[in-house]
Amino acid sequence: MQVQTWPQIATKQASVMASDWVLFSIVGLAVALLVWGLILFAIARWRFQPGQAEPPQFRNNYPLEITWTVIPLVLVMILFIYTYQAETRVDATSPHPDVTVHVNGYRWGWTFSYAGGPVIGGAATSPVGGTSAEQPPELVLPLGKTIRLEMTSSDVNHSFWVPDFLFKRDAIPGQTTAFDIEPNKLGSFVGRCAQFCGLDHALMTFTVRVIKPGEFERWRKGVQHS
Repeated sequence: MQVQTWPQIATKQASVMASDWVLFSIVGLAVALLVWGLILFAIARWRFQPGQAEPPQFRNNYPLEITWTVIPLVLVMILFIYTYQAETRVDATSPHPDVTVHVNGYRWGWTFSYAGGPVIGGAATSPVGGTSAEQPPELVLPLGKTIRLEMTSSDVNHSFWVPDFLFKRDAIPGQTTAFDIEPNKLGSFVGRCAQFCGLDHALMTFTVRVIKPGEFERWRKGVQHS
């Protein structure tokens, strides 16, 4: 079995978040290299040797102190502004989504109710008590379309998480949370509940299958008429 260790970046919103992560990684690596370089330089340049006098000492170097205060502050401000803009784009919702799906989390499974049908998923008796999905449900989505997901929970807090979407959002009882995604890669992607919700938490898996728009319409009509 092939183990995937790196997300596929399967939505437009995931691409935005990935670019933010790349920026943070580059800045973090640059700062680390600078600090390590200065430490190694100091070790090599001013290492103590027998008979050597103590190197000159100085205090209150205001230009140096201002420099190492201002540079980190500027870096933090740049990262903050860039992240704010990225999160604003990720959280933006369209006034006219192409497909709307109501997502309900329950112990221990998911129900995907498409506006206008169909309804995917359902509950069955769990061998250890409570309810769980008979088999993991599949959320089918069209490629390149704006999908509105309206999320809630019928019992306790759950969390809708698709690693390849670089996105996780809690499903909270009595509260509906809406967000948009735009799939940009064909294929099947694993989804999980990322919030420990009880004994059968590990059973709260699902898949997301992204297909071409024409195929999606045929699938939708076929499920509704079956």
